[in-house]
Amino acid sequence: MAAAYRERSFRTHDGLELVFRDYGSDTDAPALLCLPGVTRTARDFEELAPRHARTRRVLCPDYRGRGRSARAPRAQDYAVIAHVEDVRHLLIVAGVHQVVALGTSFGGLLAMGLAAALPTVVRGVILNDVGPELDPTGLPTILDFIARDSAPADWDAAITLLKSNFPNLPARNEAGWRRIAELTWRADEAGRLRTEWDVRIVKPLMGDHPGDLWPMFRALRRLPVLAIRGARSDVLSADCFARMARELPALRRVEVPGVGHAPALDEPPAQAALDAFLAALSA
Repeated sequence: MAAAYRERSFRTHDGLELVFRDYGSDTDAPALLCLPGVTRTARDFEELAPRHARTRRVLCPDYRGRGRSARAPRAQDYAVIAHVEDVRHLLIVAGVHQVVALGTSFGGLLAMGLAAALPTVVRGVILNDVGPELDPTGLPTILDFIARDSAPADWDAAITLLKSNFPNLPARNEAGWRRIAELTWRADEAGRLRTEWDVRIVKPLMGDHPGDLWPMFRALRRLPVLAIRGARSDVLSADCFARMARELPALRRVEVPGVGHAPALDEPPAQAALDAFLAALSA
């Protein structure tokens, strides 16, 4: 589904130019803030954003060092706190005062951080295949993939690389695999495939343990929260998913069958849950 959006940019506190997509227009409904995974970009929401831009504003950023946003001069400039500050600055630039934060994987951790840092701004949180505990099963493969400056020879090689590393990605057919590849790499002017991220983003992730995230998760009790899990996820375990429901009795949950980390959110169970969750917040 194609939809018009404005590509906008702003300068961060440390001088980087960051880009975000601004869909829809202001309504009485809280804006939808779409926070992608750690290597992902605003392009991941090209299908989702237009669906919801008919009823609300939708903001989709490229984080620092990803997509069309500038790369930082130092690896330490990719610390998690810098990303939280960047998103806070984005909301100020966009003039948005109420949001529902939808975060996939790393974006979900940012959503929890934003809810704690901006309690009067965040009206609801949607966590896509992430929780207060990260399953160690899938993390080594993910971190290794992020750290490699892979440059597949062509799109077929890119698809093969994805299939070998992440066989449970939400691709229903070969066209789906090609789409995921196109969201992971971008062809440069010479036609060579390059990652959509600065590989140095992995260094802060490997250097600092996030600590106990359960207190931050429990602080979401004051908000409506929807949690989505891929049934084959190796990042959000079934045990953690069950504990999340015990910690937040009002938590709304949905599991997407046949999908690993992370659901694309175009799967019927995920779409239905998102639509119902957002409609209730707009009522």
